[in-house]
Amino acid sequence: MAGSYEDDLRLALELADIADEITLARHRASDLRVQTKPDLTPVTESDQAVERALRERLAQARPDDSVVGEEYGVREGSGGRRWVIDPIDGTASYVRGMPTWSTLIALMAGDEVVLGLSSMPALGRRWWAHRGGGAFANGEPIQVSRVTGLADAQMTWSGMEDWDAFGRLDDVIALGRACWRTRGIGDAWPYMMVAEGVADIACDPAVSVWDIAAAKVIVEEAGGRLTDLSGADTATGESALATNGLVHEAALGFIGL
Repeated sequence: MAGSYEDDLRLALELADIADEITLARHRASDLRVQTKPDLTPVTESDQAVERALRERLAQARPDDSVVGEEYGVREGSGGRRWVIDPIDGTASYVRGMPTWSTLIALMAGDEVVLGLSSMPALGRRWWAHRGGGAFANGEPIQVSRVTGLADAQMTWSGMEDWDAFGRLDDVIALGRACWRTRGIGDAWPYMMVAEGVADIACDPAVSVWDIAAAKVIVEEAGGRLTDLSGADTATGESALATNGLVHEAALGFIGL
């Protein structure tokens, strides 16, 4: 682990262990408590328990850092660093018993994501990266593919209902038709597949910072590129496109804003 974020990465790995224990204990539980949030998306007792536990640990370990999470908003700190938490990315998948949900943890210094971690305990997979330190899956270095054209690219996407809701379904279907192969997976996993080099494109028409911050540094440290659909280099945009970098502009030609 190179660079100046080694201690932060150790803490992020500890936070992921805490989260995994909570989420796995209630995954597929017949009495799992599920509520509907004001935005009509589901939230479970596990989402809330994970975020509370991670906030408590961060308050002990990094009391000066800010924290922003999907369930409990912002806790302001006194410095320029901010931890970004999605306790369960893919809550709908978690509720249905699918194994493809994850806990996402990122650290931002100002507007730059400097550390990211995605943990998918039901699949026994965990990815992480920090700036200048490379990207890893279960401790092994990873890198994006070298596919240079859409005709040879494998695209993963979030599903037709998301794109249809934003009036972009025809555009993303056109991109898919230009690619060699498409697969609909959703949530954070497609971005990790891009980082590992087993997929070449992942895209979402709507994201929040807690959905995409961790993926951004992991994809980029693996040699890829992650922007919003306008092509802006940001983790705080409202959409996301991750690629191996070599097919990024071609993909934006279909779904760019």
